[in-house]
Amino acid sequence: MASTRQIKSRIRSVKSNKQITKAMELVAASKLRKAQEVALSSRDYAYTSREILGTIARLTNVEKHELYEVRPIKSRIVIVIASDRGLAGAYNANVLKALTQTLLADDAAGIGTTVIAVGKKAAQFVSKLTDVEALGVYEAGDTVTADDVRTILMTCIDMFRKQEVDSVDVVSTRFVNSFTQTVQQFNLLPAGTIETAEDAATDTPRTDMSDALFEPRPGVVLDYVTQRLLEARLYQAMQDAMASEHAMRRVAMKNASDNATDIVDALTLEMNKVRQAAITQELSEISAGVEAMK
Repeated sequence: MASTRQIKSRIRSVKSNKQITKAMELVAASKLRKAQEVALSSRDYAYTSREILGTIARLTNVEKHELYEVRPIKSRIVIVIASDRGLAGAYNANVLKALTQTLLADDAAGIGTTVIAVGKKAAQFVSKLTDVEALGVYEAGDTVTADDVRTILMTCIDMFRKQEVDSVDVVSTRFVNSFTQTVQQFNLLPAGTIETAEDAATDTPRTDMSDALFEPRPGVVLDYVTQRLLEARLYQAMQDAMASEHAMRRVAMKNASDNATDIVDALTLEMNKVRQAAITQELSEISAGVEAMK
């Protein structure tokens, strides 16, 4: 049985860890409020952009536009969005598991896959994979700017135009609320071609653009509009991922703080038992000594 000194040392260590996890919980809660506000405020625009892309894709005028061109998939870019730091529960593990499943499916289908990793954890994971090329590595950071999104998007668009890749997918985490986050994978390019189950279940009315006129000409308008709408979708995915990270870190740190409290209570009880046993033993020895002196 451990001595009281050893138990006290363990209690001090656990209490010190609890202070750290409690502080991290409060920081994550503060960041979550800001990230949640941004993610929810831009969600309507992102959904509308997805609807417009799908509507534009059904127009006969865009059949020859290169960003809407559907061709057999021989090569693919997967943009995986994770975090720079750990201690966020299963946040990174869930995303990387989905990425692994996609890579295995592509390998079985003979599709060459390259990865753009957003977040140090994603970059570390991809660097350990064999036969998987990392096209780019970016830090997740605490804020997302249009420049961050545009850099990644323009790389994908340029390769898609040159037919170096036939599809661009995004693997990230969708923020539902502060207690629910789900892994999502959606197609970014070709634009407006893949409808997810979530899209199919949405009863949002479709915009009728069958009689739309494009000025000065469809190619110029579609090029600009499509890039902006794709940028909105990728921006929303990164904002959702950031809010999900803070939400899962807050829960993970709260659980760690609660577990630390339970451990301190258990160690305190054990220390009291050891102290009581020591007192009982001393009393027994004193009694035995008194009896021996009689």
